[in-house]
This record gives sequence, structure tokens and C-alpha cells, in this order.
Amino acid sequence: MAPESYYLALAAVLFSIGVIGVVVRRNPLVIFMSIELMLNAANLSFVAFGHRFGSAEGQVFVFFVMAVAAAEVAVGLAIIVAIFRLRQRLSMDDLSMMRW
Repeated sequence: MAPESYYLALAAVLFSIGVIGVVVRRNPLVIFMSIELMLNAANLSFVAFGHRFGSAEGQVFVFFVMAVAAAEVAVGLAIIVAIFRLRQRLSMDDLSMMRW
């Protein structure tokens, strides 16, 4: 079995890719996928630390994070689809203009 440091390094790489995707890209779907990638990196860290300390609490946290992520996907994609139907294109710049 691989040491926990490998899993934590992989989680750090995945989280970094997710942060870069949120900061650099302007498409809401890509930003949404990047946020999901960051949540999965956090889940990997929870499982690695849970295994390291010999408790099941890491897996319990992962279960709750996945439940929240599923609700986020349902609501977020519904909002993105509704905006796409209204405007016929997706851009974060257009969404920031909706405040006015």
C-alpha cells in the first residue's frame, strides 16, 4: 500500500488544478467542474487522514461532503441551464452584469 503522503500530494495537485480552473476560466461550467475537483481533493485528504489515524470519521466526512456536492450540482446546473436558455451563451462577465 502506498504511503499517505502520496495521497496527500495527489490531493494537493488536484486542489491546485481546481483553483487554477476557477481563477483562469470564464465559463461557468468549467468553474463548476473545478469546484467539484477541489471538493474531491478534500475528500481524498479526509480519507487519507482517516486511514492514517485508524478511524472512520474521514469516510463519514466524505459522505457528507458528497451529499452537499450532489445538492450543489442539482441546484447549480439548474441555474446554469436557466441562464443559458435566457441569454443563449455562458460567460461569467455576463452573469456579473445581472446585479444591475
